[in-house]
Amino acid sequence: MTPAAPLLGAGDPPPVTVLRPAGRSPWLLIADHAGQAVPARLRDLGLPRAELDRHIGWDIGIAGVTARLAERLDACAILQAYSRLVIDCNRPLDAPGSSAAISDGTMVPGNADLDARQRRQRVEEIFAPYHARIEAELDRRAAADRPTLLVAMHSFTPSMDGRARPWHAGVLYQRDARLAHALLAALRAEGGLEVGDNEPYSVSDATDYAIPVHGERRGLAHVELEIRQDLIEGADGQDAWAERLARLLGRLQPDFITTP
Repeated sequence: MTPAAPLLGAGDPPPVTVLRPAGRSPWLLIADHAGQAVPARLRDLGLPRAELDRHIGWDIGIAGVTARLAERLDACAILQAYSRLVIDCNRPLDAPGSSAAISDGTMVPGNADLDARQRRQRVEEIFAPYHARIEAELDRRAAADRPTLLVAMHSFTPSMDGRARPWHAGVLYQRDARLAHALLAALRAEGGLEVGDNEPYSVSDATDYAIPVHGERRGLAHVELEIRQDLIEGADGQDAWAERLARLLGRLQPDFITTP
């Protein structure tokens, strides 16, 4: 049998971008839905560009916030480059939304009737390298006895299924709420912010991958942060949120990291 051609071609971006790999901060930022690239072989999944630009294609604004926050904290950040519609890097591989055939009412032709080989290519060439890079960074820090505070960066659409979402941000967690509750209190103390406690989503083993695998299994202090997309679409909003988060995370850090 002739081996299948690789999914990613010479003109496609690598699946992982690492910012400030030598960053000295204990904070490690990851962004599962930072990018909206689609491999050229998949021909935009049969979608018009306007659909890929919507929230179904990526977490709007979060790449900019993550990059700015990494700079302010001197923190390593690991960002995933491909659209969540190609493969969702924050979904277990057996979850229904792993490569969604329909998303927020939009049919995704390129995800209809995927066979095992097509799914395997997306896993091996996009999902696996992204998570392997996170694992390698965490292993490196553990070997050096270097503490890590993990933040999974996300953004959410202001409305879903015809319902407005009032939260400016949401703090998400599952079994371990140490860092999440501390950040929740810090954000609410800012004043003028509506901050969701496990809203508009919550973390679960059935629907999430990054926090259960990289945070909970390793016993790291962690949090998943969601920011409403209309607040961070542009550079000004991204700067403002990065500045706020850098200040608050810096304030929380001594509560979780003991400095000799």
